[in-house]
Amino acid sequence: MHYVYLAVLFLLGVLGASNLIIARKPEAKELIAKLAPIQGWLGVVGFGLGVWWLVNSILNAWFGILHLVTIAVYIALGLLMGIGVLKTFIKKEEVTAKLDACVLKLSPFQGILGLVAIGLSVWALIQIVTA
Repeated sequence: MHYVYLAVLFLLGVLGASNLIIARKPEAKELIAKLAPIQGWLGVVGFGLGVWWLVNSILNAWFGILHLVTIAVYIALGLLMGIGVLKTFIKKEEVTAKLDACVLKLSPFQGILGLVAIGLSVWALIQIVTA
């Protein structure tokens, strides 16, 4: 499929730069003239492919943002749920105090984080099933 994209892009480029090409290579005029009948359809296909790539890029960026949100939810809920066990491994008082302060700030959002985690996991499952 990538060859189709490249061919369309190349042909659009030839048509777009036809005046420059013909100025340097007058013998190319005949070859370029053969593309004239399909110029409109080639333009429509190029436009469609461009829109498709734009939408795909936006969706990929959106997936990247969702990936970062998922990481943050993992960390936040992991800390909230695992603070007791984490404290058994950490012996420094200042570190445990910072963890306690962090848990204190996150605690009011535990329910929301849980719902977000459920939503993200359902979304990921739908993506896996429909892929």
